[in-house]
Amino acid sequence: MLNYSHTIPTKLYFGKGQIAKLAEILRPFGRKVLLAYGGGSIKKTGLYDQVMDILSDEGFTVVECGGIEPNPRIESVERGVKLCKEHGIDVILAVGGGSTIDCAKAIAAGVYYEGDDLWQMVAGRHGILKALPLVDILTLSATGSEYDGGGVISNMKINQKLGNSYTFPAASICDPTYTFTVSKYQTAAGTADIISHTCEEYFSRTPDSDLADGICETIFRTAIKNLPIALAEPDNYSARANLMSISSIACSGIPSYGKQSSGWPCHAMEHELSAYYDITHGVGLAILTPRWMRHILKKDPGCAWRFVRFAKNVWGLDGEDETELALAGIDKLEAFFRESGIPMTLSELGIGTEHFEAMAAHANLGGRLSRSFVPLTDADIVEIFEACLD
Repeated sequence: MLNYSHTIPTKLYFGKGQIAKLAEILRPFGRKVLLAYGGGSIKKTGLYDQVMDILSDEGFTVVECGGIEPNPRIESVERGVKLCKEHGIDVILAVGGGSTIDCAKAIAAGVYYEGDDLWQMVAGRHGILKALPLVDILTLSATGSEYDGGGVISNMKINQKLGNSYTFPAASICDPTYTFTVSKYQTAAGTADIISHTCEEYFSRTPDSDLADGICETIFRTAIKNLPIALAEPDNYSARANLMSISSIACSGIPSYGKQSSGWPCHAMEHELSAYYDITHGVGLAILTPRWMRHILKKDPGCAWRFVRFAKNVWGLDGEDETELALAGIDKLEAFFRESGIPMTLSELGIGTEHFEAMAAHANLGGRLSRSFVPLTDADIVEIFEACLD
């Protein structure tokens, strides 16, 4: 087990009715609020009106930054930064899923960025930055952005989607009832994202971090149990609450305590798919993950022990042949995604081979995936993309 240090400065307000704390949370930061949100679903559900009523009644001044994309664009970051500077914003309130919160983090940091080109802030390597205070109200169980300091921003002009560190939310309101109206497709895709975050931390070379491995396995089992319930009964509070709770933990860094980094290869590859084709992040991860698993198991059979543990402790499988058991666990994961209604091939999404080599080269820029759980070359990545076609 390796040494580790960890800080999460975000205060979570979890459960039904926690929006009652909103004014109390915002008040110490100031009165001028940038309200960031996405395509308008919060208006259809009534959450927008609820938020605006609270802010109006409590005397806050609100400037709106709506229309943030599912894969948030640098243009939305630029627009938000401009609004903050023009109106002297004190605090940002992001209402939505991970994309909205990611964009809000970059806006919060961008206000203090000294350069003229905000894409350089996104593309540069740095840690947490000086930023405006950020509060969020979560409406989708998926990315875990409500409980971490990172964000992912896209520049579609140059086909790049990059993750970086910006700022932690000061507070996150996580009310599972706000996910009742999320579509089956997005519920399944969000859960695939949760599972992928956990895979990226679980599939590590460190064999003796029992706490971290146990947390990962509990997250897996919680997702497997509760996603089918949420799909069949969208307003099942217990199912939605369990999915929301593991969303926050899965990408928090907690499941990697004491473990060697895996390099997060599936996220590196999926960011390329989204950068070129603007697909739903969780769908891309669901397609990639089983193919990546089979590829690395074949390339390095010495990693089978980790897949055997996955098969036994997550899926309850057993058997004498380690390779067969490892493959059976992978098959179970792929079937789980397929049964939840997620498209499971790139061909279904209209994606062909034309950009695979360029995507692989950028995913592995500087040989970064040579340090992953099983080292990957550009040729390996192309093979994984090709395996995803059908």
